[in-house]
Amino acid sequence: MTAVAALAPPASAATAGGVVAWGKPDYNVTIPPPEALTGVTAVSAGSTTALALKGGAVLAWGANNWGANEIPAAATSGVSQIASGWGHELALKNGKVLAWGNNWYGQTTLPASVASGVIAISAANMHSLALKQGGQVVSWGSRTDVPAAAQSGVTAISAGGDHNLALKNGGVLAWGSNTYGQTTVPAGLSSGVTAVSAGFQHSLALKGGRVYAWGRNNYLQADVPPEALSDVVGIDAGFNHNLAYKANGDIVVWGSNIVGESTPITCGPVFAVSAGDNDSFVLKEDPNAPC
Repeated sequence: MTAVAALAPPASAATAGGVVAWGKPDYNVTIPPPEALTGVTAVSAGSTTALALKGGAVLAWGANNWGANEIPAAATSGVSQIASGWGHELALKNGKVLAWGNNWYGQTTLPASVASGVIAISAANMHSLALKQGGQVVSWGSRTDVPAAAQSGVTAISAGGDHNLALKNGGVLAWGSNTYGQTTVPAGLSSGVTAVSAGFQHSLALKGGRVYAWGRNNYLQADVPPEALSDVVGIDAGFNHNLAYKANGDIVVWGSNIVGESTPITCGPVFAVSAGDNDSFVLKEDPNAPC
């Protein structure tokens, strides 16, 4: 559901591979197209659409509500990052944000400030974030507020259901809805944090190879399993579940498992993860390799 928020090194020498997905069968979103089985360098799970990045071109599959799968010409080459939301899609090309799909809340009506100098993007249900050179966060769609602390020096961003996370000087910044404590950052996360990821109503952070989680816990999405307490290098929070991968490429999943989203159909080593709305995606050098 959120953008890839963990800018971690790959767990193996692989930096390109194929998409493996499991969880909800709706719109065939967990059936990657043939072109997404090789050469993919990034994957982003949205609510009903998934994106992949291959050779600088965006691939999309799943539901085509609001034209989410209709890739604009500008996103067929030179793209460096992708982010899939709830029927709205983002891509980053030469420092400029591209957007298409659902615009109910202005989430594809881009602010002038994201036409250049952008270094990272993140999409949530109805709003999006961009990070500019110098560390300024820009927000648009259903949530446009950015606190003063996030106007400079930010190094990573993640958009959640109705809240946001950012990383500044190794400390976690959080703002937006706090109904379930998702923006009440636990003590100890003011330094040394290397990645953040916002779910629908919960939040994750990575520090010293250990995952920290807080916020809504109705599906135990904020209960970090023992496997995620050490050697983790990448994280992503989905709607009500989480994905992580370890230094050896092992997959760790916890939280909601309503349609098997927390029951992997493959094994590591993987080098990227993305958790969506009741579905899970990983990148694996050889997606057909036996376990």
